[in-house]
Amino acid sequence: MDKTIVLTIIIIVFAGFLFWGFQTGFFSAIFSGPAPAVTATPLPAGIVLFYGQGCPHCKDVEDFISQNKIDDKVKITRMEVWYNKDNAALLAQVAKKCGITGNSVGVPFLYDGNGKCYIGEVDVPNFLKAQAGIK
Repeated sequence: MDKTIVLTIIIIVFAGFLFWGFQTGFFSAIFSGPAPAVTATPLPAGIVLFYGQGCPHCKDVEDFISQNKIDDKVKITRMEVWYNKDNAALLAQVAKKCGITGNSVGVPFLYDGNGKCYIGEVDVPNFLKAQAGIK
C-alpha cells in the first residue's frame, strides 16, 4: 500500500479519536487531575427556604415574608441555590427525601424540617401563614 494512504488513514482515525474524546469529556476527566473534595453542607435544623437569586417567584415569597413580618414569628434559614453549588446539592438531597426528583425540583422550595416539602409561590406562603398563625 502507498505510504500516503496509510498515513491518511492513521490521521483520520486519530482525528476521530480526538473528536470522540472531546465530545464525551474523556480527555477533561483524565487531564483535570483529582476531583476536588466535596464538602457536604449540613442541612440546618428547622424550616429551610431554598431560593434562586433573581428568581421572580422567590422575590414574591420574600415580599410576602417581609409584608407579613413572618421572620418575627417563624425562624427561616435561607439558602441560595442558583449560584451556590453546595446549596444546590443539598436542595437535591432534600427534594429526594420528599420523593421529588428531576424537573419537579424548583424554587422557591421550602423544607419544613419534619420531612415535608413545599414548592412555589402559592404553597410556600400558605405553609408560612399556617406557621405564623395568619388567616
